[in-house]
Amino acid sequence: MELNHFKQQPIMGILRGIEIDSVEPLIEAVINAGLRTIEITMNTKNASDIIRKTVKIAQKRLTVGAGTVLNIESLRAALDAGASFIVSPTLIPAVIKHCTNNTIPVFPGALTPQEILNAWDSGASMVKVFPARFFGPRYFQEIKGPFNDIELLACGGITTENIKTFLSSGASAIAIGASVFKKELIYAREFSHITERIQAIIRASQ
Repeated sequence: MELNHFKQQPIMGILRGIEIDSVEPLIEAVINAGLRTIEITMNTKNASDIIRKTVKIAQKRLTVGAGTVLNIESLRAALDAGASFIVSPTLIPAVIKHCTNNTIPVFPGALTPQEILNAWDSGASMVKVFPARFFGPRYFQEIKGPFNDIELLACGGITTENIKTFLSSGASAIAIGASVFKKELIYAREFSHITERIQAIIRASQ
């Protein structure tokens, strides 16, 4: 993952709990929508196989990473499957150390000012502020006061209505998940609706 490339379209999609037989049409829907970065969580059944299949389908049209990486074992499984960046819900020293030592972009989660500073000082590419929905854009403004150099990724509760405000309030990037990749749409194989939802988020961010 090229971080500067990600910043050109600072939107990360999160896929959690998807079935492997939905991967091909879902990833094509994501690519057709114009999204460039996707994360597949490691607590998804057959996550490694899904990452591997996604990388193959994407053919470099999409940057594919792994999320919910909680230990070295899942980190190695994700990297072996072809993940090019790593996301965690919190700061896991062994994971971030491996990533920084091997120049792998890593996005550890944090919430409080101390947690955010610790994550950044440990070598985070960006610090994932989670759950952002409960604190809102104003919290990002406050954090960026003393920590103006720290890059923040807003995750949780990002919508077409608030994405622009999060970005203008200090978030360097945002992550979108269940509100866009609705399981009922995936189960019903209504992938065009997912494309439309992604496109709406991209438009709202500009």
